[in-house]
Amino acid sequence: MAATPPVTDEIFPQHSGKSFALVETMRAEGPLVGKGPDDTVFAFPIVLLIEVLLLLGVTLAIFLFSLVKQAPLDTIANPLVTVDPAKAPWYFMGLQEMLEHMHPLVAGIILPGVLVAFLVVLPYVDRARAGAGVWFTSARGKRIVALTALYTAIAMAALVALDNTFNLRETLRGRVPDWLAQGVLPAGILLVVVFIPPLLVWLTGRRATPPGTMREVLLALFTVMFISAIVLTLTGFLFRGPGFKMYLPWQMPGGYSPWDGL
Repeated sequence: MAATPPVTDEIFPQHSGKSFALVETMRAEGPLVGKGPDDTVFAFPIVLLIEVLLLLGVTLAIFLFSLVKQAPLDTIANPLVTVDPAKAPWYFMGLQEMLEHMHPLVAGIILPGVLVAFLVVLPYVDRARAGAGVWFTSARGKRIVALTALYTAIAMAALVALDNTFNLRETLRGRVPDWLAQGVLPAGILLVVVFIPPLLVWLTGRRATPPGTMREVLLALFTVMFISAIVLTLTGFLFRGPGFKMYLPWQMPGGYSPWDGL
C-alpha cells in the first residue's frame, strides 16, 4: 500500500526558503491601510523636533519669570502648627474642593477612578478613523465643545455656590444615613449635571444631517470633565480662605489672598 504524500501548504510553505511571513491578521480596518509616505507623518524627527522646541520655550519662559519675580516661599513647616487654610498644591486643588461637597471616598477615590478609567477606554470607544487627529473633528464638533464649555462653567460654578449656601451634607446630617447624605445624593447631583450635555448631543445627533457620531458625544463628555476640573481648581485656589470658607477675592482677609504674594 502506497504511503500518503505529505500535505503541503502552497500559500504558507514551511520550508526555509520562503521570503515572507504572516505578521498580523485583523478583522477591522487598520489605521495604516491605504496610507503612503505622502499622507503619513513620522514621529521622528518631525514630532520630536516640535516637542523639543516646546520644551525649550517653556523652560525659557519659566527662567525669565523667575528673574522678575521671586518664589513666595514661606517659613519652614512646623508640625505643631497647621496653616489655615491648609490648601493642597494647585494640581490637587480640584480634589480638595470636591471634598467640601461629598464623602472623601466618593470625592477622592471613586470619582477620580472613574475619570481615569474613562480616559483609558476612550480610544477603544471611539474607533472611527474619519477626522482622526483633527482638532474637534468638524465645525459641529467646535460648536459642541464651545457650548458645552459655557454650560459647564456656569453650571459647576452655580453648583458650588448653591452647595456653599445650602449645604446638603450638613442639612441632612443625622436625618438620613451618612452614605446617602454624603455620598449618593451629592454624587448623583454631580452626575446629572455632567451627563446632560452628552445626552443632548446624542439625542440631537440622531436627528441631524448627517447623523451625529460617538466622537461628538465623547467630545461633550470630555469637555464637561475638563472644564469642571478647571472650575473646581480655581474655586479652591481663589475663593477659599480661613477655615476653607468661601470668600470673594476682594473680600478675602489680609494675608490669605493668593494675589498678596505677587
